[in-house]
Amino acid sequence: MQEDEPNQNDRRSGGDNGFNWKGLILLSVAMGLFGLAIWSRDGLSGSSKNLTYGEFKKLVESGKVHVDPAAQPPKLLRLVQRDGSAKQYLTGWYEPEVADQKSGSKYREFTVPVILEYMGDDLKTLLADAKPKPLEVSDLPTDSDGFGMMMMSFYLPIFFLLILLYFLFRHQIKAAGKGAMSFGKSKAKLMTMDKGKVTFKDVAGVEEAKEEVWEIVEYLRDPKKFQRLGGRIPKGVLMVGSPGTGKTLLARAIAGEADVPFFSISGSDFVEMFVGVGASRVRDMFEQGKKNAPCLIFIDEIDAVGRHRGHGLGGGHDEREQTLNALLVEMDGFDTQEGVIIIAATNRPDVLDPALLRPGRFDREITVGLPDVNGREEILKVHAKKVKLAEGVDLGVVARGTPGYSGAELANVINEAALLAARKGLKAITLAELEEARDKVRWGKERRSLAISEKDKEKTAYHEAGHAILLVLLENTDPLHKVTIIPRGPSLGSTMWLPEQDKYTQRKSELLDQLVVIMGGRVAEEVVFGDVASGASGDIKQATAIARKMVCEWGMSEELGMVEYGDHQEHVFLGRDMGSPRNYSEATAQKIDAEVKRLIDTAYAKATELIVSHRPQVDAIAKGLLEYETLDAKHIHEIMEHGEIQNPPSSPTPPDLPSETPKKRPVEKEKESEGGLPGLPAPA
Repeated sequence: MQEDEPNQNDRRSGGDNGFNWKGLILLSVAMGLFGLAIWSRDGLSGSSKNLTYGEFKKLVESGKVHVDPAAQPPKLLRLVQRDGSAKQYLTGWYEPEVADQKSGSKYREFTVPVILEYMGDDLKTLLADAKPKPLEVSDLPTDSDGFGMMMMSFYLPIFFLLILLYFLFRHQIKAAGKGAMSFGKSKAKLMTMDKGKVTFKDVAGVEEAKEEVWEIVEYLRDPKKFQRLGGRIPKGVLMVGSPGTGKTLLARAIAGEADVPFFSISGSDFVEMFVGVGASRVRDMFEQGKKNAPCLIFIDEIDAVGRHRGHGLGGGHDEREQTLNALLVEMDGFDTQEGVIIIAATNRPDVLDPALLRPGRFDREITVGLPDVNGREEILKVHAKKVKLAEGVDLGVVARGTPGYSGAELANVINEAALLAARKGLKAITLAELEEARDKVRWGKERRSLAISEKDKEKTAYHEAGHAILLVLLENTDPLHKVTIIPRGPSLGSTMWLPEQDKYTQRKSELLDQLVVIMGGRVAEEVVFGDVASGASGDIKQATAIARKMVCEWGMSEELGMVEYGDHQEHVFLGRDMGSPRNYSEATAQKIDAEVKRLIDTAYAKATELIVSHRPQVDAIAKGLLEYETLDAKHIHEIMEHGEIQNPPSSPTPPDLPSETPKKRPVEKEKESEGGLPGLPAPA
């Protein structure tokens, strides 16, 4: 791709190690010429003494002026005359009082400025009366070119010095890639498909988005097919979705499928420290597009330049707004030309300016959402082509166990499984490595080496046992997957459950049971130890968020009814939110707080009742966790049915250590981590 070319240019201009030899040579030559100019100036004035006419007159009267035509070179009085000027110079030789020690000569050259128009008669009289008598003024040889040669010898090196400095700075600016005349040029890169070509076969899990984008590819291949009925292809397509869902990959697939020029640029490339540069780059980008029409222009992270105007804390007119105005005009202005299609991607559509989203600019908005179970399986198959899987590995099992995972996370699962299998020395990736990689990507790596006291480990075991037993006892909960007291990520223990199928809505009964499960850990600690710890802070935060959404957003409170309280947005836009007042009174706010507390207190009371009535099973689960550290769902069901584990898991193994064990450092006391439920899916 052409993206590698600037690096090659840098190597050509700056050497293998990036050192600018060409610039150093130019600078050396320039400094040499500068020294030559100074030397020539000193050479002209250093050997010849400048005398005034009065001093010259005294030398002539005292007979110190020396004339010797037979000397080599001849020592004569010479008149250096400058054409077009009344001022001349009289040069000759005189005998100084102290001989020149450097040259060893008895005589020294002098220069006297004279104006013959005013001093001619006096100079004639002076030379006529001199003893010994020098040449007459009329006999003085003239040298009209001497002054020109003197000036040329001084100014010519300076002239060449200025030229070399110009080329030096010009080369340095170009080598840096930021020429003074290129600030307003677009940084859009023309994508070529020589290598790393991506097609729609490499994109999975977003079939509806592929179908809508394929329409654009067909239009670029055969415009007449759509123009027969008078249809007009969308001028702009905005792809919206969570991070990692494949928006940029889909744009690269368009470049691979469409046989048209494809320009790629990021929204941040428009914004510069100089005012007006962003707008100039927008205009230049569209000029390039019009020259290559029909073509595609892909702007990644357009929210960097397309944010809502007038809602910034700093006020209105700034560089980013000028850039946005230029983009709006170019997309739908008076000088609009067909054939340039804009594709933009963002995960913050709430902050975009409404003028950018109206028909005629971004006509179509494509949602690239999280994949469902079938989409996840297809994505896993695409990424599994690059690794070696063991025979019999069912990727559908992994897909069902990864609800809510994005395409980037699924790719990371495959990669982590490959690394884990390589560390174990396996020849292929098995299902066990895939499940371990799944847990690592979502909940973090196991920290078996973390030093935890037996008392804290016992508290964690009962905390997780409280969560696990409520998942089994309650009817409207997702199936339990496994429970562990091995520290993973920020938590000291985890209770994980996985839904049987993808969920897009949640019922009130499911949310109420979810609150009971969340309270189970804190309740178990209080029932068993008669005390509570700070490890339940994550549970409290999660339960409060669910209860407040039930009351304020989902209308699940009988006291407050089917009313939305507050302007609930997925992301906070500070400039807009500060100006929007709360849409309910203080009395209503008190009712909301009371209703949220009532829901949590009710869940806490129900959790207490269930755990107290099933105390033996809670003790058995905690004992099994202390002994085996990790229990699967089947082990929990065995305890609930038989009071003990019928088929115990294998004993825990210590973590693998490198061959050379580093010296142990003193163990610092760590803060108690949150023992929340990382496996809890976020409510819709």
